[in-house]
Amino acid sequence: MVLSKHLNASNLVKQAQDHPSHKIVHSSTGHEATYPYGARYGVQPIPKYKLPSKGTDAESAYQLIHDELALDGNPGLNLASFVHTWMPPQADKLMMENISKNLIDQDEYPMTQVLHTRCVSTLADLWHAPHAQQAIGTATTGSSEAIQLGGLAMKRRWQEKRKAAGKSIHEPGPNIVMGANAQVALEKFARYFDVETRLVPISEERKYCLDPKKAMEYVDENTIGVYVILGSTYTGHYEPVKEMAAHLDEYEARTGHSVPIHVDGASGGFVAPFATPKLEWDFRIPRVVSINTSGHKFGLSYVGVGWVVWRSKEFLPKGLIFELHYLGSVEYSFSLNFSRPAHPIIAQYFNFIHLGFEGYRQVALADLKNARLLSRALENSGLFTVLSDIHRPAKGLLSSAKQTVAFDEENVENYVPGLPVVSFRFSDEFRQKNPDVEQRWVQTLLRAKGWIVPNYELAPDMQDVQILRVVVRESTSAVMIDRLVSDILEVTEGLAKADSPMQALNNLQSRNTVEGHHGKLDEGSGSKSSGTYAKQC
Repeated sequence: MVLSKHLNASNLVKQAQDHPSHKIVHSSTGHEATYPYGARYGVQPIPKYKLPSKGTDAESAYQLIHDELALDGNPGLNLASFVHTWMPPQADKLMMENISKNLIDQDEYPMTQVLHTRCVSTLADLWHAPHAQQAIGTATTGSSEAIQLGGLAMKRRWQEKRKAAGKSIHEPGPNIVMGANAQVALEKFARYFDVETRLVPISEERKYCLDPKKAMEYVDENTIGVYVILGSTYTGHYEPVKEMAAHLDEYEARTGHSVPIHVDGASGGFVAPFATPKLEWDFRIPRVVSINTSGHKFGLSYVGVGWVVWRSKEFLPKGLIFELHYLGSVEYSFSLNFSRPAHPIIAQYFNFIHLGFEGYRQVALADLKNARLLSRALENSGLFTVLSDIHRPAKGLLSSAKQTVAFDEENVENYVPGLPVVSFRFSDEFRQKNPDVEQRWVQTLLRAKGWIVPNYELAPDMQDVQILRVVVRESTSAVMIDRLVSDILEVTEGLAKADSPMQALNNLQSRNTVEGHHGKLDEGSGSKSSGTYAKQC
């Protein structure tokens, strides 16, 4: 039957409710939630979009909300997210003990502020800030806020230079250069703070990232800086910070215009220093003036903490620092938020002293090893082409890597550096044989098995290419990779055989697994069904 009109689920549910004969109870919007625990807890139907006239006891409220949230996906199977989802119980305890503290109240919580300062100093040292200068930084709610602060500092310094030279800061106005693969937070800065965004087209040849040579076509005297991304969210590639700096050095020598670099290390800032410490991308490069990262990604903390660090105080203009005579002391603030929870900073410090350099390194190496495992398995299937490169030999090893006994497959230095991210798409051969199979169906069918694996388009200029992406985090074990590979292959082969998503859905009733043959009885091992009992699930 073809539906003649759009069906509204909320209205259907409302109409289907039991209604007392004497009155109809409803909220102002006609929406209310009725719970099966009503009789047990004595809970009346609760309006969804306005305050109930009477509250509910804490135990009942907890149970009702707990059950609704069960509809969310499992964070451990959310392979779309870079956000960390697990911490040791001791960290959970510390966070709960300090959950009511406000980081801005420095006079009331001086030790919390000391831990904050230690974290900033630790990151400055990790990223090789010059010891002769005093690095400065702050915690943020995440990399998005940190990026805004890094961009604002570059904009303000550009304005000060223009004013000192007697030039206008309005005509033609400031611009900032970044690859078209930039995460939305980078573009948000430009839009929110009136800076022209100059997106450099990406290409397959430049690994879907910023091309430094092409970027120079977008740089001029009004460029406040270049955002260089250490770990593209699309494919996990590191953009070449050192190469970009070399081009800007040559540009300054030729024109006299100094253009700084801000490194968006949202993910890579906590991977590269540990996995590939020899890679030069940080404050070892003089043109890098600021770096941001997310503590809640590969910093291994729960969501809600980011960091931004400047190589020295001269790169954070005084006009962005507020001196506050507040709560009995003099305090300084240079973040977009004023109040912010202190417990995420405490969680970050817990990780620093609990894991240390070696602990972070082991986690990063394990993540990359599992990502290589997934990459090779998908590529060897013939069904997929892998766009990320962390499983490929580094430049210089490409020709001889597989021909020499000396190639150590467990040595991360032998591979192209990058995030533990696996981006892949249908192979050309698979698409030729199955032109009617849409890649987005894989995402939908994997979700039916519990996995959250996004399928999305590449950045502008390559938006015709769709990719599936898996972020391998600490909680993504090799056992999970085994299961994931099995499910991806089963779904994809099912689509190829059925040539129809409907047929593939029918195939979901059975689930093949890597270890499914262990302990499994052969067909016909049991007595024939008499039909008097239910069919096995």
